[in-house]
Amino acid sequence: MIKHAFVWLTVCALSTLSCQGKPTDKSTGTAAVAPTAIKTPDNAAIMARKQVPVICYHQIRDWKSTDSKSAKDYIIQIAAFKEHIKLLADSGYHTILPDQLYAYLTTGAPLPKKPIMLTFDDTDLDQFTIANPTLKKYGFKGVYFVMTVSIGRPHYMTADMVKKLSDEGNVVASHTWDHHRVDKYSHNSVLKIIGKNGKVTNRPVDDWVTQIDKPTKKLEEITGKKMEYFAYPFGVWKKPVLPEIQKRGFKMAFQLADKRDPDYPLMTVRRILDSGYWTTKTFAHSVRSSF
Repeated sequence: MIKHAFVWLTVCALSTLSCQGKPTDKSTGTAAVAPTAIKTPDNAAIMARKQVPVICYHQIRDWKSTDSKSAKDYIIQIAAFKEHIKLLADSGYHTILPDQLYAYLTTGAPLPKKPIMLTFDDTDLDQFTIANPTLKKYGFKGVYFVMTVSIGRPHYMTADMVKKLSDEGNVVASHTWDHHRVDKYSHNSVLKIIGKNGKVTNRPVDDWVTQIDKPTKKLEEITGKKMEYFAYPFGVWKKPVLPEIQKRGFKMAFQLADKRDPDYPLMTVRRILDSGYWTTKTFAHSVRSSF
């Protein structure tokens, strides 16, 4: 999330298909029907249940001299990541997936002893080449929040890699098209497209379609599975956007460390960042004390 969002203007100029209107049903050619809203369970009961540790990762690589001080908070070095995952395994933690967390929060369904969820944002290649093999070593599964504009680009996962993660029993989930903040979305935006001749063309767009609906459909096409979970870019959300996220059929949405909204606890599930600055001891303490 610390990585800068892709420049809307540039990407759209290169690929106008990504910025067109509402998707259509291929079988009929008609406008796709919006997903049915998930029935809201007992929010008070959800808030009363003990929170499960949910950990967030971004880049997993060794620091470079060009990395800023703030960036290093989001870049966990390879040896440290492996030590942290080993610690979880040695300490008796069991990874769970979103369906299990949802069932626990909404119905009180039992979870394994010492449950924890490991999540990965932004589609970085090192999540496939380093994180996935490390998790496999301990029988762990992860949740991969994919930003679809990056699929197949240098240093990011390919569509085949995303599908393989899903096929292996991990969960692939939605993380927007190009990482624009959800609280800035509008149903009536105007996109300025600069052509090769310098001419500027205004095109009306619906940010919710561009950033949520189309990427969700693309991930469903790649994995063959319904996208039911979402992570906010930068972890940022505001209350007015929560009904929009919920009515798109997401069962849960994940933020970072803000307090949950008592009216929308499933749309504001908390996570903590495994900081690049943390020692293994600090990480262990944070997992125990943050939830």
